[in-house]
Amino acid sequence: MKKIIATFILTLMLSPVFAQESKKPFRAYLINKEYSVYLRIDFYQESISVPGQDLYGKLPGYLSKQHNSFCWLITSAEVEGNKATLQMINDYGSEDLTATLTAESDSVYVLKQIEGSTLKIPNNGKWQKLPKTLELRRQ
Repeated sequence: MKKIIATFILTLMLSPVFAQESKKPFRAYLINKEYSVYLRIDFYQESISVPGQDLYGKLPGYLSKQHNSFCWLITSAEVEGNKATLQMINDYGSEDLTATLTAESDSVYVLKQIEGSTLKIPNNGKWQKLPKTLELRRQ
């Protein structure tokens, strides 16, 4: 009986820790189904590795297309409230840009290109430009 009570008390004490962990809006997996792109981010610990491209090391995140190895690397991210300013480069290192990522709600984010190159992704053997403002949803 003492073990059950101790376990219950420990669970109650740790529940706020788990709740705080989930309130970090910039640690997420976000997708846009229309363009088949996703954004994997962790702006707090910069612990993201690009699959198959370990050469880049740990990063704040990356934007990639589903079923494709091409990606845009997030080299730095500065968080202020519900908005983050991002510096991004493509995986060839030939293009870069500045963008903002805003958490509109718990599940809706808006990526907006501010300056620099245009976000382009491969699509059926051609380069497809992404819109300057792209809505993503948390998964």
